[in-house]
Amino acid sequence: MTDTKRLAFSIIQFLHDQLQTGSLSSDAQESLEVAVQCLETAFDVSTDDQSLAVPMTLPEIFASATAKFPAQSQANNNTTPSSPTEEEKAEAERLKTDGNDQMKVENFAAAVEFYSKAIALNPQNAVYYCNRAAAYSKLGNYAGAVQDCERAIRIDPNYSKAYGRMGLALTSLNKHTEAVGYYKKALELDPDNDTYKTNMKIAEEKMETSSPSAGLGGIDLAGLLSNPGFMNMASTLMNNPQVQQLMSGMMSGAYGGVGAPAGGGVAGGGGGVVGGGVEGGAAGGAAGGGAAAGGAASATASAAQGPADLSGLIQAGQQFAQQMQQQNPELIEQLRSQIRNRTPSAGNEEQP
Repeated sequence: MTDTKRLAFSIIQFLHDQLQTGSLSSDAQESLEVAVQCLETAFDVSTDDQSLAVPMTLPEIFASATAKFPAQSQANNNTTPSSPTEEEKAEAERLKTDGNDQMKVENFAAAVEFYSKAIALNPQNAVYYCNRAAAYSKLGNYAGAVQDCERAIRIDPNYSKAYGRMGLALTSLNKHTEAVGYYKKALELDPDNDTYKTNMKIAEEKMETSSPSAGLGGIDLAGLLSNPGFMNMASTLMNNPQVQQLMSGMMSGAYGGVGAPAGGGVAGGGGGVVGGGVEGGAAGGAAGGGAAAGGAASATASAAQGPADLSGLIQAGQQFAQQMQQQNPELIEQLRSQIRNRTPSAGNEEQP
């Protein structure tokens, strides 16, 4: 702890010296004063305690430690990176195998460590970066996965797996257009890979449904209407006295004077059933009126009527959503999964 306090003392002393030079702006001086107070409090150090002083100031220590760096830097500029020895290559392969074993038991953090050690020994092996990218993706570090895939591709531009894993990472980052490009390149190099084909199709669909012209969030209303369970739930709901009263109120203008058909009203305001927003509205519209056009027309009409009308419509839709949730929560959960959870798969991809 004493060495830590000495280091803190040296840093505080350096900041004090900077304040006394008078070359800083008033804002910079104020910032340094706050920094000094924070360091003194955090490390319980005071500049009055000279027992913590060291023979050299912090700038002198730094200058002494870095004096040899320029010569080393010049030497490095005149030489190419040395290739790993055969022993280092063998050790790197062993570490990669250990990383693969950790991936199989889903210990992804440990896998990253093994792959990183392999890279340190042999940084010119594209496989190590690509495997670490797979581990990063499993940990949710998609930005790190993208960086590793880029490195792998720079080392080996014909490495199809690196393009495929780049596509997975970009899709997870909602960069679907870029993902499609990488999947296409992966298929050029490996045209028979069914996983790349499937994942590219999913990325293309997500790219289309995320565009402004995609309509109701890319929801397959025809699929909903052909779902027996969904339509049975809608029929039961429509025979429910509470729902009939709700619909009557909506049609008579009790919820803002919209006067739209019941199904359209739910489509405009049924948020919260499948996941909120447009997705919930689409599900509500299918159950209440059985037509996408009615929901769109009602949403447009309610917007034209003004904030008060829209608020009333949303309130009515939320009540209908609650009825749907209570009627068949299992089906609603299935719809959530269908709409939200369709993601690319690495199931058929070659393992690390």
